[in-house]
Amino acid sequence: MSKMASIAVWSCFTLATIVFAGGQTTCAAGEADALASHIDYTVKPGDDFFQYANGSWFSQHPIPSSEQSNGIFQLVQDTINAQVRKICESSAALTNAIKGSDRQKIGDYFYSGMDSVSLNKKGLSDLKDDFAAIDGINDLKGLIKEAAYIHQVSSSPLFGLYLSQDDKNSSKYQVYITQGGLSLPDRSYYVDTDKRSVEIRGKFVGHLGHMFGIIGYNKSQAKLAAARMMEMETAMAKASRKREDLRDPFANYNKMTFEALAAKTPTIDWKLFMDEVGLTKVDTVIVGQPEYLTALNGLLKKYSLADWKNYLKCQFVDGLAENLDDKTYLEDFSFYATTLRGVTEPKPRWKRVVGQTDGSLGELIGQVYVNDYLPAGTKEKLVEIGTAIKTVFAERINALDWMSAPTKEKALYKLNSVIMKVGYPDKWKDLSSLQVDRQSYVKNLMAANKWGFGYMVGKYGKPVDRTEWGMQPQTYNAYYNPSNNEIVIPGCNIIVPGYERKMADDAILYAIIGGTFGHEITHGFDDQGCKYDAGGNLSNWWTTEDSLKFTQKTKMIVDQFDGYVPVDSLHINGSLTQGENIADLGGIIMGLEAFKKTDQYRNNVVIAGLTPSQRFFLGYALGWMQNTRPEALANQVKSDEHAPAKYRVIGPLSNMPAFYEAFGVKEGDKMWRNENQLVKIW
Repeated sequence: MSKMASIAVWSCFTLATIVFAGGQTTCAAGEADALASHIDYTVKPGDDFFQYANGSWFSQHPIPSSEQSNGIFQLVQDTINAQVRKICESSAALTNAIKGSDRQKIGDYFYSGMDSVSLNKKGLSDLKDDFAAIDGINDLKGLIKEAAYIHQVSSSPLFGLYLSQDDKNSSKYQVYITQGGLSLPDRSYYVDTDKRSVEIRGKFVGHLGHMFGIIGYNKSQAKLAAARMMEMETAMAKASRKREDLRDPFANYNKMTFEALAAKTPTIDWKLFMDEVGLTKVDTVIVGQPEYLTALNGLLKKYSLADWKNYLKCQFVDGLAENLDDKTYLEDFSFYATTLRGVTEPKPRWKRVVGQTDGSLGELIGQVYVNDYLPAGTKEKLVEIGTAIKTVFAERINALDWMSAPTKEKALYKLNSVIMKVGYPDKWKDLSSLQVDRQSYVKNLMAANKWGFGYMVGKYGKPVDRTEWGMQPQTYNAYYNPSNNEIVIPGCNIIVPGYERKMADDAILYAIIGGTFGHEITHGFDDQGCKYDAGGNLSNWWTTEDSLKFTQKTKMIVDQFDGYVPVDSLHINGSLTQGENIADLGGIIMGLEAFKKTDQYRNNVVIAGLTPSQRFFLGYALGWMQNTRPEALANQVKSDEHAPAKYRVIGPLSNMPAFYEAFGVKEGDKMWRNENQLVKIW
């Protein structure tokens, strides 16, 4: 789940700046309230609350040419980027950094990325040995061996492979093999017939031709290789499941012995692949989509070795393009940023390099970030809000009129078992074996990728480490992990926009941060999460009757979102986005119920002329304040399980009578839904 907020950090969450006076407060003289100043009063709140709450800010802050959108994400990321930039630049400036130290690695990685002169002089020369290895392939065994190498250092050709907890035995790590190997974001791009998809396919073939030209092919060779690669990937896409069909964890859990996998796909030398990536003595695997591997097995024989070698080269370069010379980077940018997302201008180099350094060495940067930028008390405040949300969720479960007592008992047990990881990890990953220098930006990326892949596969056969984090404290996001029954909220979620010099009031804190906790906890009970028990194992713990009732309720939210059309004639895919939509609705409800227990709500504290309830809902809309280009919206609708930001506001709020009451929403308003249309789940 992607959350938002923005600009500054503070030491604690209190109402220290709020002055109580007969149940009302006002802003200090000369200070504009962020919520009130964002309102577009030309829009009725009951027609489009997203635009009502954020429209004034949108009109004053157009989307920069280097961005696909503008809003909270950018404000937060700009803040974090500036902080991480200081860490990178101060590290790069060190002349006596100890070899192998965190600062040496951060500084050298950043320096190599900022050295554009060397990058452009080298072109693709740092990859000449890799191209030679691909050229030297003379049989399918060699192809599989090289694919294994590319999986470790660049992209994931042919299929996806990762190590994770066994969905039916969360105490054991298991090898997963899934459909994959596509260059476009989703199978729909290869098969849909709408005008936008057809145009994108044409431009994609042109992009492939340009990439093959950069690699060294002449014009006719590049054109032929591009056309054939498009044909191959289209066949792979047609054999792939739709993204919404990947949401059923039972249907995508197909455990088989290693021998059965090898027999099913004899063209693929799985033992060779596993040995090359460092996975030895693999006895069983979990295959997500067996029919895809069957089709791939045939495609490997259908197309020539030369065709597959071309495919590997393009996949290899595309995975590294952002760390290569300007010519390669700009070709990659022109398609993946401009064509797919409408972005016309690259970000400044320092932003790109900061982002890549953080992406590769985030664990090292995170340790500095925690010490230098996270305020004292961050963990404690996040735990306080998270605990309040868990308490409210328990109350909501107990009050449900559609769930039976036996299922409630198990639901409460699962809720009480949820682990909350907040702020930052208590222990950090050991990157001492990773070597970084100032000689080659792309080689640094490949080394970091290989370290990360090795770290992942190195878990095989070892006890599951349930203390591990999957994000860094400077990553503005959050997640729920069903296998651990845990939520993870990194420390930078403490940032709130528009309150740089003072504390945000509880209405905003509980809308944004409380809503985040509620969202992630609800993921444990959405259409996917509800299929995992308290121990993190796939298990049907519902009574048959309760399961049917739950499905009926989730169908209502699917139908609701199916009706939204964000761009062109593209409807939101309610089935694909239902997990996030269920979590959004649960999150805002839990956040509101927890907020009702605060002094601000109980004392009816009015700020900037806004009641506590009004501030709460405006705060929620602030948390999704995002203006997005049409191209990026289309890309999101076609390939993302998250609905566009606007509908993550108007969707859940349209199901909340408390919102209707706060803003006088009435029948006839566009967001009004009759009682029998209101989605009521948790």
